[in-house]
Amino acid sequence: MEPKQIREGYLVKRGSVFNTWKPMWVVLLEDGIEFYKKKSDNSPKGMIPLKGSSLTSPCQDFGKRMFVFKITTTKQQDHFFQAAFLEERDAWIRDIKKATKCIEGGQKFSRKSTRRSIRLPETIDLGALYLSMKDTEKGIKELNLEKDKKIFNHCFTGSCVIDWLVSNRSVRNRQEGLMIASSLLNEGYLQPAGDMSKNAVDGTAENPFLDNPDAFYYFPDSGFFCEENSSDDDVILKEEFRGVIIKQGCLLKQGHRRKNWKVRKFILREDPAYMHYYDPAGGEDPLGAIRLRGCVVTSVEANPDGKKSEEENLFEIITADEVHYFLQAATPKERTDWIKAIQVASRTGK
Repeated sequence: MEPKQIREGYLVKRGSVFNTWKPMWVVLLEDGIEFYKKKSDNSPKGMIPLKGSSLTSPCQDFGKRMFVFKITTTKQQDHFFQAAFLEERDAWIRDIKKATKCIEGGQKFSRKSTRRSIRLPETIDLGALYLSMKDTEKGIKELNLEKDKKIFNHCFTGSCVIDWLVSNRSVRNRQEGLMIASSLLNEGYLQPAGDMSKNAVDGTAENPFLDNPDAFYYFPDSGFFCEENSSDDDVILKEEFRGVIIKQGCLLKQGHRRKNWKVRKFILREDPAYMHYYDPAGGEDPLGAIRLRGCVVTSVEANPDGKKSEEENLFEIITADEVHYFLQAATPKERTDWIKAIQVASRTGK
């Protein structure tokens, strides 16, 4: 029997020879991980066996690269992958860990857990806690904070984090809250913003997390950015980044000149409604932006040349300025989800 396919999608992989980072179509099977140069390829570029392998997440070997995890095989070969955002990385990690455990126990992979629900009072699920902290109504409020002539957007203070943990009864006291907050920071669920919090993480303070109103932090996929003595032109440029992120992930985008298709990481924001796209292999600055206010988005069954397309799950965005963007999702459901999210943003955003 063929191994069961568990998960698939775009991840950025570090090459084993030239150490360059490139987007790959990655497929998790019951017994290993296959990676392809393109989703449409019939043969994988390589295969990583999971039996006896170890997993490291978060992997912080590459400085500014976020959402990286490492798989080390029994032959001590390291394979590095980078997800587009935190929840995506955690989903891959959960399934890889479960697949590895099933191999060790001689079991079949199944998403439905047969284990009885057991309450573990001393164990805290950091992933679930992170989602609660991000809740738009009951979570931690993201603010624009000013310090040392800099404006930190979409962030919050260390004291606010501890206050929330205590008031939400996630911890019994501030000291326990400090321990949990440090774990969230170490696992990548929180990121430091500003010199004070960054110095604490680098080891110049006793605790990596600071219960301090002058220590700033942010969620890794919140759209955080810092402004410093900006001119009026800079403020106008930054306005498009102020919107709340409502969806993100990798899609194939067709170039306007060469008409070739490349994997791009997209971040969709509303109010103002913009869709920025990035090189998934690296770079903090976007390659371009699509203004969505007043746009039209529809699914496409033929390619831009008018011929029947062999590519599936295509959709098109036509902006108010009549610029056409052709994009391709990995699955029909993903295409539908993107179209619905873009339609909502285009109606409600500025």
